[in-house]
Amino acid sequence: MLLSFEVPHFRLVILVASAVGGAVAGMERLETHAQEAPQRQELVYAPAPVDNPLKGLVPYQGDVRRDFPHSLEFNYVFFHQLVKGYAEFDWKPLEQMLDDIASRGHQAVVRIALEYPGRTGLIPDFLIRDGLKVTRWRFQESADRPGQWVETPDYENPRLRRCLRELIHALGKKYDGDPRLGFITAGLLGLWGEWHTWPRSELFASKTVQQEVMDAYEAAFKTTPILLRYPANDNHPTLAANAHRRFGYHDDSFAWATLPTGRKEDAWFFLSALKAAGPNAEAKWQTHPIGGEIRPEAWGRVFDDDPGDPRIQNFRRCVEATHASWLMDSGMFRRKVPPARRQKALQEVRRLGYEFHVSAVTVPTQAHGSLPVELELVNRGVAPFYYDWKAQWGLLVNGKAIHTWPSQGKLTGLLPGDPPRRWRERLDISAVPPGRYVLAVRVPHPLPQGAPLRFANATQDTDAPGWLSLGQIQIR
Repeated sequence: MLLSFEVPHFRLVILVASAVGGAVAGMERLETHAQEAPQRQELVYAPAPVDNPLKGLVPYQGDVRRDFPHSLEFNYVFFHQLVKGYAEFDWKPLEQMLDDIASRGHQAVVRIALEYPGRTGLIPDFLIRDGLKVTRWRFQESADRPGQWVETPDYENPRLRRCLRELIHALGKKYDGDPRLGFITAGLLGLWGEWHTWPRSELFASKTVQQEVMDAYEAAFKTTPILLRYPANDNHPTLAANAHRRFGYHDDSFAWATLPTGRKEDAWFFLSALKAAGPNAEAKWQTHPIGGEIRPEAWGRVFDDDPGDPRIQNFRRCVEATHASWLMDSGMFRRKVPPARRQKALQEVRRLGYEFHVSAVTVPTQAHGSLPVELELVNRGVAPFYYDWKAQWGLLVNGKAIHTWPSQGKLTGLLPGDPPRRWRERLDISAVPPGRYVLAVRVPHPLPQGAPLRFANATQDTDAPGWLSLGQIQIR
């Protein structure tokens, strides 16, 4: 077989033929002598989509795709909705949520809450009948906001602790690795499931209970990432150490209480807490995701050139310092967002998480039954990709994949600034009929309705949706 390879956006002074039409518009044909060594060609960068999977801004559950591009949706599910007795669960509320979100091709960020300001009845009646003490108190976040009733359970109660462990184990058995789920924030303890009961800190769970919850999550979940609200080391006065555990973190006061100020009263700010938790916590982003929520006071405004409030921190600095992959922000999912704000948000949100660029490809000019190919992959984002999604090679004709092969190339663990990762494959083309094809690569989404991961390349989607065109080949 003789294979001629054409690379997008490559020009050579010698041996350049006229532009090829048909399936690969704008590509130029390069034919060389059959014995010439494989050619390495650099590929052109172009920004990847803002709504690439598992990153970006996150709205509450609902069809708001027209408001701002996104791939994730968030919602709570409450403890009493799931827990109906000891080791007795009703998954219907969670199933309905996951199916609804998946119907839009999105994945869910989920948190289970046991106490929530302004909501009552979240504690199952059977636990109260069995003696669980509940403290009813009025939460007031600030003097200018009305108070809201909260019901806080006695977290030290052995029956409640049993239910927490049973729920986590059952949840992991049923949902770990479910493609409808993107991330789980640990929840279950404290106001909004955020692992504090400020200002009634005496009501919060002890370190022993926290450790039990973390132990249960680590045992139950091996694939779906679990994120904790606060970094902590052994010396933390109220939080159990977690820096050494297999959890990510979520900063729920992002761009408000993220960057350190140096003031003692701001020691709880995310990066200050991260540093205090030690090197394992500071390096957490390299193996476990960082998410969170832009502080409501900064919703939308954080993307303005002048946010109008000196307490709002610089979004880009916060993203680069935390290596965040996703953030909730209801402010950008409202109608009539100012055009300048939307444009700035698109620019800045694209920087969240990973951005994979195929920087070069090497393919020989002839093949005899097999096609060796080498692809060089770099991460131009701020964080790695945390799921082991499988890539595919393909030969395209008229916008369709005629032949595909599984790729052994890995996305996980490739950090920003790392040297290019090389995917080396040998594709069996012995059964491929002679003809002209486009060599391409893609990373399909595990959700049937989900959009595939797209590369930051000029020829992404050029010849077929979801496929990165690497060049044209002629098999004779």
